[in-house]
Amino acid sequence: MAEKVFMQGNEAFAESAIRSGCKYFFGYPITPSSEMPEYYAKKAPTEGLVFVQAETEVSAFNMIAGVAATGKRAMTATSGPGFSLGCEAMSYMAAAGLPAVIVDVMRPGPADGDILAAQGDYFQLVKGGGHGDYYTVVLAPYSVQEMADFAGLSFELAEKYRNPVVVASDGMLSKMMENVELPEKIEVNNNFDWGITGAKGREHNVITTCALGPEQWERFNLDLQAKFNAIEENEQRWEEYETDDADIIIVAYGSVARIALTAIKIARENGIKVGMIRPITLWPFPKKAFVQYPDKDYFVVELSAGQMVEDVKLAVKDKERVEFYGRLGGITPTPQELFEKIKELYIK
Repeated sequence: MAEKVFMQGNEAFAESAIRSGCKYFFGYPITPSSEMPEYYAKKAPTEGLVFVQAETEVSAFNMIAGVAATGKRAMTATSGPGFSLGCEAMSYMAAAGLPAVIVDVMRPGPADGDILAAQGDYFQLVKGGGHGDYYTVVLAPYSVQEMADFAGLSFELAEKYRNPVVVASDGMLSKMMENVELPEKIEVNNNFDWGITGAKGREHNVITTCALGPEQWERFNLDLQAKFNAIEENEQRWEEYETDDADIIIVAYGSVARIALTAIKIARENGIKVGMIRPITLWPFPKKAFVQYPDKDYFVVELSAGQMVEDVKLAVKDKERVEFYGRLGGITPTPQELFEKIKELYIK
């Protein structure tokens, strides 16, 4: 029987990552992610973990790249400004096929912002913040339970596709405390044939991002695109709520999706048929979720000026039927606020 505890989001992810065989954590303290490195630092002596407080996020990202190259599970946790500093390493990890996990606990921006919930990192997470044509799988939990569940899943996906995986949390989910069922502890003894583990008795492995000349470099990039196409086809994930009879479908992810659920209840109590599509993968964006609803109205809610809304418009049949509502600076809307906006936009 899995263990049930009352736990904070950041700590639930860290504990679940440890139980999933991630023994290496490298990070630089930045709120609101700091409980994760604190948790690893506390657990390191008794759990046989390796914890290093790096001098910068640049160092931390490159440290996890180094461990990933040996086939070991490694992760870091940061927030928007720190993720920006790590984007060069993200590009290299994607090119080199290194399966690392990065948790981005989003906070308001631009620049330093505040220590609250926000979703303004969407573009840099799903569009590839570093240079070149690459993607990272991006998972978006909306509960402490999913924070725990996505720890193991993120490593499984990273290793399946040899690609970095990002977990998009936020300042609300990170501090929230809920009942959570933690995974059973496993021992991971990966023996990847590509890992740099010493070449005694076998041909040596090479992990590189280089090719000789534009023809080879294009071939290298085309191979990467084939992998990304496979991910896009096979790993779109989402959850639907009361969509079958809905006239209006809210599209929301992360903590604001929780608020939207109560707004849906209020709307239905007032005779307005509202449902929700909650993207679980931000990349690949769950385009398949929208195909079966070509004639619905869509109401996109984000804690940003509007970023995911662009992907919704690309996914739906008629982008003119997509409306947007966002809050900025760490302000989160209330369910009643969302309901009033739905009435304003759709009830004539």
